[in-house]
Amino acid sequence: MKTTALTPRRTLSIATLTLAWCALWQTMSVANVLSGVLLASALTYAGIGTSGRGSIRPLPLLHLLWLVLVDLAASTFAVAIEIVTPTDRTEEGIVSVTVPPECRQHLLLLIVAITLTPGTAVVDADPDTGTLYLHLLHVDRKGKTIEHVHHLARLSCEALPTYPAGVTQ
Repeated sequence: MKTTALTPRRTLSIATLTLAWCALWQTMSVANVLSGVLLASALTYAGIGTSGRGSIRPLPLLHLLWLVLVDLAASTFAVAIEIVTPTDRTEEGIVSVTVPPECRQHLLLLIVAITLTPGTAVVDADPDTGTLYLHLLHVDRKGKTIEHVHHLARLSCEALPTYPAGVTQ
């Protein structure tokens, strides 16, 4: 039986989709907010794009977002320093990172979070094996980067847990 109640999860989904809609239009106008709310409401009530097998945990999600913002600031600063210094200390390379099977549901989130930070980019991904291929500006940080990707994967699983079909929490 399908519920049409306005739950906290549905409210968060509508708000997030509305923000994404306004970001696509690059303007936060009354018309964009209203049309975004209407579109997001229609999509969430129709159940389009939702499996109903997951949840959102706000505190781990905030931790994940904070970590991505810190990564963005720190890597932007590091790349800026690299650009303004006269000597080239980059040693680029490609590394592979395999995320745990339980985190493969969040592969797209990981790809976006990693590629968002300057100096690191996902150049390929294999969803079947959960392997990400990363281009690093500083390949000597390979071990630290792999550990950090695993940390992001764990946080994404904590923030947005998914459950097998038929299991709810």
